[in-house]
Amino acid sequence: MPSFDIVSKVDMQEVDNAINQAIKEIGQRYDFKGSKSEISQEKDAVKILADDDYKLKAVVDVLQSKFLKRNISIKALQYGKVEPASGGMVRQLITVQQGISKEKGKEIIAVIKESKVKVQAQIQDDQVRVTGKNRDDLQETIQLLKGKDLGVEMQFVNFRE
Repeated sequence: MPSFDIVSKVDMQEVDNAINQAIKEIGQRYDFKGSKSEISQEKDAVKILADDDYKLKAVVDVLQSKFLKRNISIKALQYGKVEPASGGMVRQLITVQQGISKEKGKEIIAVIKESKVKVQAQIQDDQVRVTGKNRDDLQETIQLLKGKDLGVEMQFVNFRE
């Protein structure tokens, strides 16, 4: 029976490269001269420390542009709330989401069932497996999901006959 998996994976090496590029750009930009803004990586998260909200927003913009240049989807980022840090600075934690959460998996399955395409979908850990009788139904399902904005970056892998 033909099947494929829906996953949400981010290449952490590319994330590291994007962060390093953003750090370099912040060090060279004129509007950050004398600022104590910094970006650090913590496992599956990025910690941003800046002088104020304006600088924080500018750092996030730089980081997002570097992520886009390296083909990392912005949908894979989950932004924490902006919180005050010592010395009048502000801090924000951005989590890089790996895998599809149970809630998002249920949303994906609901969209597939709603479409009335003759396929079955099931959640397996941090991915969703879709099976069907013929590959045309599976390809139709992929196109359907690509057209929907579910707020999570999806890759379609492991297409089997």
